[in-house]
Amino acid sequence: MNELEAKAARQASVVYTTVSLAITLLFLVITLFDGNTYTAVARIGGMIWVFILSMIVSMPIVIPVVKKKIMG
Repeated sequence: MNELEAKAARQASVVYTTVSLAITLLFLVITLFDGNTYTAVARIGGMIWVFILSMIVSMPIVIPVVKKKIMG
């Protein structure tokens, strides 16, 4: 892997991790303010599930976009 590919991989990982964390935070906010009562286990389990799924979905979308942007 050359230097540009390594840079693209690092930047892509930062982007899709940030996106996944933002979606997870949105999930937490929704569970706090939607009027329902959720247990801590349900809320934390849901946050883990949302984070994992958003990573799975965002990786194949973000990686090619960042790679194209950096490598031209």
